[in-house]
Amino acid sequence: MQVLSRTRYSRCTAPFKTQFSKIQACKPLAIATGFALVAGLGGCSLVSDRSADYVGAPEGKAIELPASADESRFRQVMPVRDINLANAGKLFPDGIPTPPDMTSEILNQNYAVEELDGRAWLLVNDVPGRLWPAVAAYMSDRRLGVAFDSPQLGLQQSELVNFSLRARELVQLEGEASASEPKVLLQVRIAPGVRRKSTEIQIRNIVVADQPEALLSWDTTRVPDSADLELQKRLLADMGEFLKAGEENKSFSRAASGMTSKPLVKLISENEQASAIDMQLDYGRAWAEVSRALNESDMTIIDLNRSEGWFQVDYRSADERESGWFSWFSWFSDNEAPRHTHTVNVTGGEQTVQVSAETANNYSGEQTSSTLLNRLFDYLY
Repeated sequence: MQVLSRTRYSRCTAPFKTQFSKIQACKPLAIATGFALVAGLGGCSLVSDRSADYVGAPEGKAIELPASADESRFRQVMPVRDINLANAGKLFPDGIPTPPDMTSEILNQNYAVEELDGRAWLLVNDVPGRLWPAVAAYMSDRRLGVAFDSPQLGLQQSELVNFSLRARELVQLEGEASASEPKVLLQVRIAPGVRRKSTEIQIRNIVVADQPEALLSWDTTRVPDSADLELQKRLLADMGEFLKAGEENKSFSRAASGMTSKPLVKLISENEQASAIDMQLDYGRAWAEVSRALNESDMTIIDLNRSEGWFQVDYRSADERESGWFSWFSWFSDNEAPRHTHTVNVTGGEQTVQVSAETANNYSGEQTSSTLLNRLFDYLY
């Protein structure tokens, strides 16, 4: 480019450089101003606010499984609680709804009827002192009545069911009452459960010659036949529905608070290290509880033998399961393959069982038998 003669470069380039420097210095300010403008537009509703969309969100369609699919193998990865329609009006755009009380859902399923070795019971996630008056209300509602009770023993005994139409239907006595038919009454036993802050309720139907004049003892050796067991499970399910419906009207019994609440599961330690778990249960019940706890604690059961009393489990940590640089490629890695690292032993007599653990000879990882017992105890009790 041609330049006029007698032109001085210093006079034209110096102001240009100064102006260019000012522009460069203003760039961060311009960027910050842009972000502030976007934020302001969001406050002025020019940018959509979606915080209240949950209030009017439509319910999605449930996934339909094929008729041949086993529904027990499918479950929600992140279950969403059902909203009580009575509380639906409490959802407002200006606030997030208060999370519902999850106390009654600590167990996987509350008011669950469980069965083992010819015995059935109703498992409730509450203390016996709160359930005692609720069970008495159930007896009254079903026209069974409570002839005798003992809060200390946890027993409630009904009147004869023969002379109440509703009670007869409940225990499946056909026809009208007659002098020749067997006289039947019900006994309910309320006792602390194996798991912490839980209660187990049992029901038995007893045939008697006449109305007893006192509370009958609870026979722990009696094994019901198949018909009686089915009746007990049906009564327990009916009681569970009644207790569930009356959750909002719970009361507490001071008399039943004296019921024995000694833990049925106890962790034994030596030198501040867990060495064993004592269970005040018969062998069959203890075996079932240990099996449940192992599954719930995500310990993989490799093999088991109930008659010999042992479980072979995989108790490696997550880091130990990683097998190298390519562990994130499932087709290059065998980190999911189960491996026998510990053995859980279940030994004992009729009413006392001891659970211990030992490390497999071929395992030298960081997980000790003591840490296994601590984790197992957390899921047992």
